[in-house]
Amino acid sequence: MVDLVQSKPAAATEPKRSLTSRFSHLALPVFLILLIVISGLVSPAFLSGSNISNMLLQVAPLGIVVIGQAYVIILRGLDLSVSSVMATSAVIATSFSGQNGDVLPILLVAVGIGVATGIVNGLLVTKRSVSPFLATLATMIVLQGFRFAYTQGAPSGNVPPLFRAIGSATWNGIPYNILVLIVLAVVFGLLLARSRFGREVYITGGNPTTARLLGINADRVTIIGYVISGAMAAIAGLVLSGYVGIVDNWVGRGFELDSIVAAVMGGISLSGGRGGIVGGLLGAAVLVVVFNAVLLFGLPVQLQIIIKGVVIVVAAAFYVRRSR
Repeated sequence: MVDLVQSKPAAATEPKRSLTSRFSHLALPVFLILLIVISGLVSPAFLSGSNISNMLLQVAPLGIVVIGQAYVIILRGLDLSVSSVMATSAVIATSFSGQNGDVLPILLVAVGIGVATGIVNGLLVTKRSVSPFLATLATMIVLQGFRFAYTQGAPSGNVPPLFRAIGSATWNGIPYNILVLIVLAVVFGLLLARSRFGREVYITGGNPTTARLLGINADRVTIIGYVISGAMAAIAGLVLSGYVGIVDNWVGRGFELDSIVAAVMGGISLSGGRGGIVGGLLGAAVLVVVFNAVLLFGLPVQLQIIIKGVVIVVAAAFYVRRSR
């Protein structure tokens, strides 16, 4: 009798738990919509076509980086070298003649550097048991050193017109770079969600020991994850170089932290094994909306930083709690 009575509350609360779990993934989209609506009420210019187009231009480079960062975080890691890969790619974009005929060589060299950086990161993490933080921090610093030595501290040259068009031009108000983001998100989102490799990523991130017992080469999967992150950072750097137009050695600064925060806000667990591309992109959109809103409102720089930090901490804390 006692067991029967005690079992009723658990059974009664089960529908509530499943209902909460079912709708919890809608919290971030609802938060993003509320943020947009409130910003539009405070400043009608926020919802103007030109400002929306500008936000889309800004979200594309960050979103591309988040795609790669998502793989690494699901694999229980993180990648601090993405900002340095972006800056190196941007410098490479101006190192040729500046004509469209150089687009393919630039793309190959930039992505090659991103892939090489990812391989080094992956080998350090898997074969040398270096923590992801230290491994990617080291490659970030090494890339910075090479970049400064190559440019003598002052990069010069022109970005090819095609990159400028992809990074900053629009078609009927729709930026070309957002189309690049959509294509990459679909390809790597399907790879993560529908392929055998994607299942191996989740299993390895959830429990590397279990992955090895199931016959999965966890080291190989982890290295590929870092390679994807490096390649995405390289492409994002080229896109960002076309957006800013002027390249320096610090293009992409801050993207390493913004991409991690966006991924965590999007429900990608820092403990590994959970999350997806769509959530990370929603997190990137939240960050861009916040950054754009505080600038549009004309708030003091100090207050802008405080507001950004508060929104990031609240959103990240909520999603870390939900993932637990």
